[in-house]
Amino acid sequence: MLLKNKVAFVTAAGSGIGAAGAHAMAREGAFVVVTDRNAKAATSVADAIQTAGYTAEAFQLDVTDDQALTAAIANTAAQKGRLDILHSHAGIQVEGKLETVSVDDMDASWALNVRAHFIAAQAAIAPMREQGGGSIIITSSNSGVQYDREMIAYATTKHAILAMTRQMAADYAKENIRFNSLCPGFIDTPFNEGFEIQMGGRDKLDKYVGTAIPMARFGTVDEIANGIVYLASDQSSFMTGHALVIDGGESI
Repeated sequence: MLLKNKVAFVTAAGSGIGAAGAHAMAREGAFVVVTDRNAKAATSVADAIQTAGYTAEAFQLDVTDDQALTAAIANTAAQKGRLDILHSHAGIQVEGKLETVSVDDMDASWALNVRAHFIAAQAAIAPMREQGGGSIIITSSNSGVQYDREMIAYATTKHAILAMTRQMAADYAKENIRFNSLCPGFIDTPFNEGFEIQMGGRDKLDKYVGTAIPMARFGTVDEIANGIVYLASDQSSFMTGHALVIDGGESI
């Protein structure tokens, strides 16, 4: 098992990529702390992991609450005796261009897509330093390495994640605390609602995926989960400051 005896903390793990990553890390031997703003969703994921014979626990967490987020990560490290992996995954997708996105929506995008990751990573440093290292994975998007039409709030904040992750990677590499960004492309989950609206409906989104992406299909959550396990494990022990793009070639 690649993650035997490791402790992983995951935000926005109640569905989609977050849930798939939690399941995948648990299958590789990690004890996974499943958190989500939706308590029922988090509990459902943790229960499914336990039913499959692996270990997890769940609780409700709003990552925009700085105090709650910091306390949750610190308490996990204290109770479990370590914190090996942080997958900071929560995000928001607001569609629109400069003239149509409100300042409030831009602020909300920044708070969830950048600031919450900063707070989570900050909270993970102390326990990881004490144990001699760890892996911090921050979800960006392939929108962080390209520019989407009429998605100014989303593309701007996803680019910011990459800059922040690389800066943290440079600052903490000597302490063996690794920082990498996960950059999924179109994965068939409800998170695509913003793009669906921006493109004019599901049929238009499907047409885009079929023609603009070289592999001509959506990715699956399991394909992204494989990338999460890679970044979390010692298979990527010499990788830090990297943006792992998994998008079927869309950003080529």
